[in-house]
Amino acid sequence: MSDDLRLPRAAQIFVSFVALLRANGFLVAPEQTTSFLAAIELLGPRSLEHIRQAGLATLAPPPERRATYDRLFDIHFRGAEAIEQAEGEDDETVRLQEEGRGEDEPPLADEGNESGLAAARAEALVERRFAQTATSDPLRKLSREAAKRLPRRRGHRRRRARSGPFADLRRTLRESIRNDGEVLRLGRMRRRQRPRKMLLLIDVSGSMKARTEENMRLAHALVQSAGNVEVFTFGTRLTRVTPALRLKRREQALNAASFLVSDWDGGTRIGDALQAFLAVPRFGGYARGAAVVIVSDGLERGDPAALRDAVAKLSRRAWRISWLTPLATSPGFTPQTEALIAIQRFVDDLVDGGSSAAVVAHLLSLGTRRAA
Repeated sequence: MSDDLRLPRAAQIFVSFVALLRANGFLVAPEQTTSFLAAIELLGPRSLEHIRQAGLATLAPPPERRATYDRLFDIHFRGAEAIEQAEGEDDETVRLQEEGRGEDEPPLADEGNESGLAAARAEALVERRFAQTATSDPLRKLSREAAKRLPRRRGHRRRRARSGPFADLRRTLRESIRNDGEVLRLGRMRRRQRPRKMLLLIDVSGSMKARTEENMRLAHALVQSAGNVEVFTFGTRLTRVTPALRLKRREQALNAASFLVSDWDGGTRIGDALQAFLAVPRFGGYARGAAVVIVSDGLERGDPAALRDAVAKLSRRAWRISWLTPLATSPGFTPQTEALIAIQRFVDDLVDGGSSAAVVAHLLSLGTRRAA
């Protein structure tokens, strides 16, 4: 980008505020961003309140989300130290992770959450490093059989077939010309089979710490085996890691993903994360007609009603929803946690996710299933 087209340094903080609003589900058009900058230039501004009012006038947050707008404004312009919270109060805003985390380096995962056994609600930003290990047998099986066993859907285009619901009139007429106008056989056609979209949502909170590394390796193998897979991680933040996992070398892909995600082994707010996912139209489109697989223990520390509503909305968009939890250790598993009980009627499968072999076996079985 040339120096003439480069954004002025003084304006970057205002544009990044608009990006923060978009990341939290506010619909802001590019024209509104331009009007926001013009209003700030017109006002001076003389105080932060002028900037807040310029945003309200030009960015037009809905009235029911005014409190969230004010909260994000304070976080962005005043800094975390200026936000006075009541004792024991948690930050209710689930953010979509930006690329890059600023100048401050978060602690390593082992320093941030040593036990990894209990679900927490508070946000802890940590960094995770992935060890180099050999490819396990389940991952080899997934890479080898994914192309033919992952779910497929009927496309709109048709192909020749020995039998099918559609008549192939062109082929029938060509053959009749060769047979002096006699129609000896009616050609048939059927719809082509296309790979179905897949959406993989991975819980990276502290209670899933023991499974995080293997789940990320499995996600990389799935992305490499199928071209229409989207992968997100969630804990206290929602992060799209698909671009990182498209790197062919697994070590490079996992290192790139570790840079993108900053809430490794932290708190657990599944409902808020799924609500944030559905609030972004582009992300919600990934789930439409897709096989959605959620790998999580379901130990929710937020409001179960938010989780129930999010899964209900997701079920209306998806072809099939599978919830894989390490708690489902037997075929007759009955959910005991409040969160899993709340979402049970909205998911098609509530099965074991405590090992790579179990997860791979379920993924490969999706090709033989139908939406409930």
